[in-house]
Amino acid sequence: MDLGVCYYPEHWPEERWALDAAQMRETGLTRVRIGEFAWSRIEPEPGRFDWDWLDRAVETLHEAGLGIIMGTPTATPPKWVVDQIPDMVALDLEGKPRGFGSRRHYCFSHAGYRAEAARITRAVAERYGKHPGIVAWQTDNEYGCHDTVQTFSPAARDAFRVWLADRYGSIEALNAAWGNVFWSMEYRSFEEIELPNLTVTEANPAHWLAFRRFSSDQVIAFNRAQVDILRECSPGRDITHNAMGFYTGYDHHDLAADIDVLGWDSYPLGFLEMFRFCEEDKRTYARQGHPDIAAFHHDLYRGAAIDGRWSVLEQQPGPVNWAHYNPAPLPGMVKLWTMEAFAHGAEMVSYFRWRQFPRAQEQMHAGLLRPDGEPAPALAEAREAAEALSEFQGLDKQATPKHAAIVFAYDAEWITQIQPQGLGRSALWAAFACYTALRRLGLNIDIISPNADLSDYPMVVIPCLPIVPDALVAALEEYDGEIVIGPRTGSRDDDFGIPPNLAPGKLEPLVGGTITLSESLPDKLDERGSHGVTGGWYDYYSGEAEAEMEGEKDQVLCWKHGKVRLCTTWPDRSGFASVLERAARDAKLPVQQMPEGIRERQIGNIIVRSDYLNAKTSWREV
Repeated sequence: MDLGVCYYPEHWPEERWALDAAQMRETGLTRVRIGEFAWSRIEPEPGRFDWDWLDRAVETLHEAGLGIIMGTPTATPPKWVVDQIPDMVALDLEGKPRGFGSRRHYCFSHAGYRAEAARITRAVAERYGKHPGIVAWQTDNEYGCHDTVQTFSPAARDAFRVWLADRYGSIEALNAAWGNVFWSMEYRSFEEIELPNLTVTEANPAHWLAFRRFSSDQVIAFNRAQVDILRECSPGRDITHNAMGFYTGYDHHDLAADIDVLGWDSYPLGFLEMFRFCEEDKRTYARQGHPDIAAFHHDLYRGAAIDGRWSVLEQQPGPVNWAHYNPAPLPGMVKLWTMEAFAHGAEMVSYFRWRQFPRAQEQMHAGLLRPDGEPAPALAEAREAAEALSEFQGLDKQATPKHAAIVFAYDAEWITQIQPQGLGRSALWAAFACYTALRRLGLNIDIISPNADLSDYPMVVIPCLPIVPDALVAALEEYDGEIVIGPRTGSRDDDFGIPPNLAPGKLEPLVGGTITLSESLPDKLDERGSHGVTGGWYDYYSGEAEAEMEGEKDQVLCWKHGKVRLCTTWPDRSGFASVLERAARDAKLPVQQMPEGIRERQIGNIIVRSDYLNAKTSWREV
């Protein structure tokens, strides 16, 4: 696994560049990511390019022996671009412009900005595409960051209408699929359809789902345009993008299909603080991050990536600047996060960033160096990680055992965000709860799409999949391993309607029955006990399956029908964990109960052990 760093030569005096590059190599770094925010320096005025400084930076880094990942600078169009095309900016949910002054101030659907993005991508690619120092390209930066996938602009509206016409063919078909007879919402033509924001109360959920799909497709098309240019101008180099944590605004499986290596940006402490973790976890792991945050995303993005190729393009090395509270990691955590990424099969971990910048929005975001250029605490840990990784040359990743697969789809999260029927419940967090339970059993986990091959796994878990594609139905019918299915699975058709035969729809033969009623309960009902129906979703089942685990008041938490277990309650308590353990033991998997804060993951013949409570990492051969 390579180690790298994100570097911004335009931030620092040129006389410092060679010193920085030499120190990177001395630390054990072999990759450096540059250029993704440099458009205003590359093209300070329309059509006037200033390549000299970037030429020298590229040569300096290359001569030091660093492989360069060059970014396309389209995430931060300069002010002159916005002035030339003022309606290129996105509009938010309330219809207000998201203007210049930070970043990601563009609408994916705007034809004028798409042309500008393609033009600057081609200019950079033609300049550096065949340079021997360029080993890879990164498209844009963090698609969707700051909630920028959905834009409610006229450009998006017009493109959405075209997308709908292509998908449905006729307005009559759309009206029928969406159930627009309800509330007299029927349209006479596609030109009558507006975006689903600014309605008096909630818009039709089918309308929202279509808009979520459209918005995702716009991201993919925008990215593909850059990929096509990069492949033309820079053949033989990998193309990557940096996805984010707990972000589902677009379908990462679709993005991954167009690139070579899927990256993501790992900030465990910021994610712990900003996302839906309990106060106890936030206290216990404030300086470490929850033990499953990074690993969940490692396995999610490895499962989405073509041929399983993935990287960490930004690894937190110290305090960040954007969470409610921003603690420093415990000594040892940067090395632990690095080694854990290795254990999950990363091709690279790149630390964000080399040196803390003393100005602008991210001046409180730490790097490997302090603002004065002296080493920050993480620099030594990066060096230690590089030394540790040198022990594993030639490791056979293909020998990594497969234990359990979790099936996850992005439209599942869109559906449960649009209509959660239970505060704070969603497909993503159902998947995370199952992932945590399986990790506590010491198992290797892959997170896969509904279209992935199941044959290599002794156990498959479907935490929440409202729309079940035909390919998955067929695969499950042929599958010989243990199956665990969670609530709300099979509860919707492709256009957000309840199936004619009720949930779980196409999976009815597999579970031997149907769901006759679905409810959601407040958390205060936790007083019923760990094996009662607690806060969250609960589904009532009717059919030929046997009750395997019963709670209080005649409620059934798990039904068993042959090799299939159907869980009917939200998967975040000991009851669901018990179901997963039973299934894992029936699958003859090597179950072991991990102590609090301990996680293990096997890669090849190496087991990496992460001790989150004590910020220590170790490994052993098997």
